[in-house]
Amino acid sequence: MPKAIVVHEVGGPEKLSWEDVPAPNAGPGEAVVRQTAIGLNFVDVYNRTGIYKLPLPFVVGQEGAGVVEAVAPGVTEVAVGDRVAYASVHGAYAEVRAVPAARLVKLPAAIDDRTAAAMMLKGLTAEYLLRRCARVAAGDTVLFHAAAGGVGSIACQWARHLGIRVIGTAGASRSSRRARASPSSSTRWESAPSRCRSTASRRAACS
Repeated sequence: MPKAIVVHEVGGPEKLSWEDVPAPNAGPGEAVVRQTAIGLNFVDVYNRTGIYKLPLPFVVGQEGAGVVEAVAPGVTEVAVGDRVAYASVHGAYAEVRAVPAARLVKLPAAIDDRTAAAMMLKGLTAEYLLRRCARVAAGDTVLFHAAAGGVGSIACQWARHLGIRVIGTAGASRSSRRARASPSSSTRWESAPSRCRSTASRRAACS
């Protein structure tokens, strides 16, 4: 039998139970994925502790990557043998699982499974912020807090690719070094207001 990490009672990490679970079958519109990597997110802690409630028992986790082992009749989005990833589908902490085929993304050869599993939810968040929430465009300047984090590191690179000037803030020294290594103009949180005012003044002087 395959294994999964199951929560029968909300609470601390001791409530995570590594146990046998029934082998999944592909239901209508689903694919069975043998997982090779699973993304870890803070929201998983919220589910485990009961802050964000899920019906008990449940398998923790929302994103992962792996290889398609089976598909339901009529599924056309993926095929057996495809490398895929997904996000925001509960039940990720498992060796093998069923996933709605429409939620699976085929992976190109250039992206390995561990990278895909770690970036899906964060990448979708970055896309929402840059392309739907604010609709920033080339020539704009944005201030991005926590530029060294998972979302920040993707969003800052994406924004620079779009021709956007990025001022990123970071807290600890280690985070600041990581932010400076990315293609953004990074600064400590304490100096963010002056850096933004300076940037705005230079833009006004050039207009």
